[in-house]
Amino acid sequence: MDQTITADTDDLLSGQPHRIVERDGVRYTLLGTAHVSQASVAAVEKAIDSGRFDAVAVELDSQRLQALTDPEALAKLDLVQVIRKGRVALFAANLALAAYQRRLAKQLDIEPGAELKQAVGLAKAQHLPVYLIDREVGTTFKRASARLGLIGKLKLAGGLLTGLFASDDVGEEEIEKLKQGDMLEASFGDFASESPELYDTIIAERDRYMATRLREEAGQGKHSVLAVVGAGHLAGLARHLAEDSEDPTVLRERLEFVQQRRRIPWITLIILTVVVAGIALGFWRGGMSMGTDLLLQWTLYTGGLAALGALLAGSHPLSILTAAVAAPLKPFRLSVPAGTFSALVEVNLRKPAYNDFLTLRDDAQTLRGWYRNRVTRVLLTFILTSAGSALGLWLAGVQILHRLQGS
Repeated sequence: MDQTITADTDDLLSGQPHRIVERDGVRYTLLGTAHVSQASVAAVEKAIDSGRFDAVAVELDSQRLQALTDPEALAKLDLVQVIRKGRVALFAANLALAAYQRRLAKQLDIEPGAELKQAVGLAKAQHLPVYLIDREVGTTFKRASARLGLIGKLKLAGGLLTGLFASDDVGEEEIEKLKQGDMLEASFGDFASESPELYDTIIAERDRYMATRLREEAGQGKHSVLAVVGAGHLAGLARHLAEDSEDPTVLRERLEFVQQRRRIPWITLIILTVVVAGIALGFWRGGMSMGTDLLLQWTLYTGGLAALGALLAGSHPLSILTAAVAAPLKPFRLSVPAGTFSALVEVNLRKPAYNDFLTLRDDAQTLRGWYRNRVTRVLLTFILTSAGSALGLWLAGVQILHRLQGS
């Protein structure tokens, strides 16, 4: 295996950050771009129109490409399946990224990722193969979340919420990050640079992943490949492309692996065990009166706060009632949030219209839009109902233990 990294400069790439890696008979030209730069769009056009390349690779996955090229992609979403399969958090994260990109587009008068979209369009027009080499956002998000502790996950959620509801212009520092070239890092704000785990997952791992995908696609018999990637990935991508020797398929599968969540929620199970044991102890020590009173407290705290969450989400009355009924039954549905039931009722009673999906990205930028749009209101129903139920679980446990200690 022979490989070299050069920084050749010719008229074609003059003034643009790039690396050239030659490996196993394939010449990879890595063009570093800024996702909010018209100059990067022009550089991509010039490179592809030169006719020097027989394949084009882009820093995209299939989902992000669809979002860039199909404005109505969200209208094809099956929201019921999103809820049933437990993908609400992932959908909300993607919505936060879309809202952030929409703010950038309005502020800078250029669509973020325009150079990637142009690369795909020009390559297809010239009948060149297009390789989508980036890892799916959902996989990156899951791997990042799995490496963070509770505080880290709360910060991550806070960063996403900021991206959703912030109304101010994007700051100069964030724009400069984008000019250096990574949308995901800029979307998570300062937390990305403060958290080594998050930075490693959304930047360093993806450098290696994209290098692996390029090596996989090189087996298609191409000799000169143009890879259009954010400038922030340029050095790491070139290094991994030249140096990695592990079988690319095995390496890719390892970088796509997501540790399955534990099927048994031990913390919740422990709390529920304490609560159930406390209620049983109440019946034994205080008789029917005390036991019934403790059971009522459990119902009021869990069901009441879950129903309050649904109410704050502006949910349908039957969705609120569902939250109140489902939350106290937590011992019988350990792994299913109360918000799942109320959200399913909400989406069936107030089915999102076609226009709700078309205006989703715009509505997601404001709190008023979240209540106006039926898609985001279903998400609010899920999130606030689940949060209310979780809070009720803790408060009920504390109150029951306090009551037993005082008796």
